[in-house]
Amino acid sequence: MAAESTPLALPVLPLDDEVVLPGMVVPLDLSDSEVRAAVEAAQAAARDEPGKPKVLLVPRVDGTYAGIGVLGTVEQVGRLADGDPGALIRGRGRVRIGAGTTGPGAALWVEGTRIDESVPDPLPGHAAELVKEYKALATAWLRKRGAWQVVDRVQAIDDVSALADNSGYSPFLTTEQKVALLETTDPVARLKLATQQLRDHLAEQDVAETIAKDVQEGVDKQQREFLLRRQLEAVRKELRELNGEQDGDESDDYRARVEAADLPGKVREAALKEVDKLERSSDQSPEGSWIRTWLDTVLEMPWNERTEDSYDIQGAQAVLDAEHAGLQDVKERITEYLAVRKRRSDRGLGVVGGRRGGAVLALVGPPGVGKTSLGESVAHAMGRKFVRVALGGVRDEAEIRGHRRTYVGALPGRIVRAIKEAGSMNPVVLLDEIDKVGSDFRGDPAAALLEVLDPAQNHTFRDHYLEVELDLSDVVFLATANVLEAIPEALLDRMELVRLDGYTEDEKIVIARDHLLPRQLERAGLQPDEVTIEEGALRKLAGEYTREAGVRTLERSVARLLRKVAAQHELGERELPFTVTEDDLRGLIGRPHHVPESAQEPAERRTAVPGVATGLAVTGAGGDVLYVEASLADPETGAAGLTLTGQLGDVMKESAQIALSFLRSHGAELELPVGDLKDRGVHIHFPAGAVPKDGPSAGITMTTALASLLSGRLVRTDVAMTGEVSLTGRVLPIGGVKQKLLAAHRAGVTTVIIPKRNEPDLDDVPAEVLEKLDVHAVTDVRQVLELALSPATNGAAPEVPVAA
Repeated sequence: MAAESTPLALPVLPLDDEVVLPGMVVPLDLSDSEVRAAVEAAQAAARDEPGKPKVLLVPRVDGTYAGIGVLGTVEQVGRLADGDPGALIRGRGRVRIGAGTTGPGAALWVEGTRIDESVPDPLPGHAAELVKEYKALATAWLRKRGAWQVVDRVQAIDDVSALADNSGYSPFLTTEQKVALLETTDPVARLKLATQQLRDHLAEQDVAETIAKDVQEGVDKQQREFLLRRQLEAVRKELRELNGEQDGDESDDYRARVEAADLPGKVREAALKEVDKLERSSDQSPEGSWIRTWLDTVLEMPWNERTEDSYDIQGAQAVLDAEHAGLQDVKERITEYLAVRKRRSDRGLGVVGGRRGGAVLALVGPPGVGKTSLGESVAHAMGRKFVRVALGGVRDEAEIRGHRRTYVGALPGRIVRAIKEAGSMNPVVLLDEIDKVGSDFRGDPAAALLEVLDPAQNHTFRDHYLEVELDLSDVVFLATANVLEAIPEALLDRMELVRLDGYTEDEKIVIARDHLLPRQLERAGLQPDEVTIEEGALRKLAGEYTREAGVRTLERSVARLLRKVAAQHELGERELPFTVTEDDLRGLIGRPHHVPESAQEPAERRTAVPGVATGLAVTGAGGDVLYVEASLADPETGAAGLTLTGQLGDVMKESAQIALSFLRSHGAELELPVGDLKDRGVHIHFPAGAVPKDGPSAGITMTTALASLLSGRLVRTDVAMTGEVSLTGRVLPIGGVKQKLLAAHRAGVTTVIIPKRNEPDLDDVPAEVLEKLDVHAVTDVRQVLELALSPATNGAAPEVPVAA
């Protein structure tokens, strides 16, 4: 074991992230203040003592000093190779650091005890084996590095301590590993540690060399395989040119597949060019994989596959009528299309100018009226394949036209994929929710649809991925949308517009009886003879439990009704068969949600006070009733002017200004007390304030509400109105008459006021709706007020609502 000797007082020379072991000779830069202070202090102390100046070399790792340092002697002071002042210091032995002490100079002085590192002679057997193993490992490592001159020096070292400390020159050791060697005071243990460190490093080197060798062998193998494959391809090409025969599996031979496929001329030419590229490319080349994918896509396309149209016009009409109630406009359009196709086929005019007789229809209407399901019915009636393409939320132009093949993972667009999925060149393609298409930095998909939906261009449609012409002129495109204004004008101009404005109450009852009820009975696990819903119950479901243009909520109500009956039967509360009557609805699914104004008590009606009028509006969900409320501010508040609330657009705000201006200028003529309008503020509010509203069609409604407010005369409960008003009191035409009248019919309104110039639009309204509505076509606001306002009561002073 190591022994300790007499204490020494030495100046500390700290070494940052460096370790000096005994026997090592190192140059140190004196430009470092701590190094210079230690060397100068050692020189000052050596003037009174014989021998060379002594310093204590202490490693400092992350600001922490080691517990053991190395006694070093300053061999020489001069200049380093770069010209900076430096000192050459030799490590002599280990010193255990004690307490601090005083000494000359600016250095830190400590007391240290020299550690005796002698070993017994002769060496124990295990120590001798360690010396032999370490020298062998060090020799192997030095020979790998080509340091032959150092090998003899290492072999000449016989001292165990000196041999272990010789590891301090090893560049692969970390600072922590060198500190561990420094702090191991037993020479044999230190040599064992140094041997283990050297052995681990050699093992890591062997692994790295093995990996490098394997990589090099793999590269050489790939190069050899590449050369052999190119030679094999050249031999096969020569054989094909020599006798025209082909070897191998024909399913893997793209040239044979292309030549055997029934492709159009230009498509075949493009495919053969790609086959030539494939034969020249390597199997490992990414381009080869892209070419194979492209060829597979081209070969899977149904270039010459077409389904025969069913020219049974009466049969097609019967199919449409059986699967959809109402919707006469679109049914007539499909029937006309089939009739023209039949006549063209009979006269040999299937292709005119390179174009076939496709169709592009835009089905625009509120949700739930059957636009999407109508596509399947059209395909069924025509005997064609049906494919649905969902466009809602699509923002990438490449979704329509495909990606260019320069991109990794490129794919054809949705139109090409739809044709491929259908397996024919003349399917019915439903472009669902075309008004929900967005645009961003990746392009505008709606602009990419311009060529697809243009009958004059789509016979030469080019997908970015295929880059060959695709004939879409025989495809029937049906585009669905909820809001017409959201479709770009250029795209709308290429489509034939068919409006689906919603169902009447009678049509909803037919749909519920013939379509919804059988489907929901099956989903509820009930037989048709187990549960029956009377027509009166269906009518109440459609009129008071739902108020919508379509039938989705009605179907959910029917489903809920059947689920309740099924659950009660399973719980033993109800016997089957069971007939649901009108009186059973409240007990099964709760109270009605929509009660007509005319059916409510007089005190509960919205128009039970002056200043409230009923208007009609069109939203994305179809037509709806719209109430307008008006009030006058207290004159003491001094709040004059017009206040509008209800999230209104600019056009509707202007309509309110026009209505107020008309009443101010014509108040005396209409016998209205308009003097209060000068000093009192007017507040007009449109309930459902969270819903944005805009448009000029509420002009006469606001005028009527203000006239009711000033005169104290109530607006008739059964009257709803729509129309734009001018400053002179003229009633101007508006849009959406059919949807607004259907909404009035659903809401229980019996009298509707519309502009005179909208009278021709009544031809589009179903006859059964017109029979139940008293429609008045007017040209002047005075006519509106006469129809809408109830008579004055006994000349009493009107009670005008006052806003706080």
